[in-house]
Amino acid sequence: MAEGKKILFVCVENAGRSQMAEGFLRKYAPQFDAISAGTKPKSQLIPNVIDVMKEIGIDITEQKPKPLTDEMTVQSITVNMGCMDKESCPTLFVDDVIDWNIPDPKDKDIKQIREIRDEIKNKVLSLIRKLEE
Repeated sequence: MAEGKKILFVCVENAGRSQMAEGFLRKYAPQFDAISAGTKPKSQLIPNVIDVMKEIGIDITEQKPKPLTDEMTVQSITVNMGCMDKESCPTLFVDDVIDWNIPDPKDKDIKQIREIRDEIKNKVLSLIRKLEE
C-alpha cells in the first residue's frame, strides 16, 4: 500500500485501546497516517493507559479522545478495537472494518492493561506487515 495511507482505530470511548494502537502505529510505521476515534468519546485518556505506554517509551499524553466522523472513514483502513457497548459499537457505523475484539482496559488493573497493551502491539505490528506487502 502507498505511503500516507490512513489507518483509523475506533472504539466506543477512544480513551484506551484505540489510543494505544494509534501510538504504536505512529512509532512503528510513521509512513502511515494514524488516527483514532470513538462513537462516544470520553473527555480524557485512561491514566493507566498513558502510564503503560510510557513504560515502553511511547508518549501518548498529547493524544485526545475524538468523535468518529464520516470524513475519518473515507479512504481509511478502519480497525475496530472491540465493543463493550453494543449500541455504540463502531461496527454499526462503519462499513468494511477489521475487528480485533480486544478487551477494554477501563476498570482493569495495571497488569491487565499491560497485557492488553502487548496484544495491541502484536496486532499493530502484524497489520503493518500486511500493509507493507
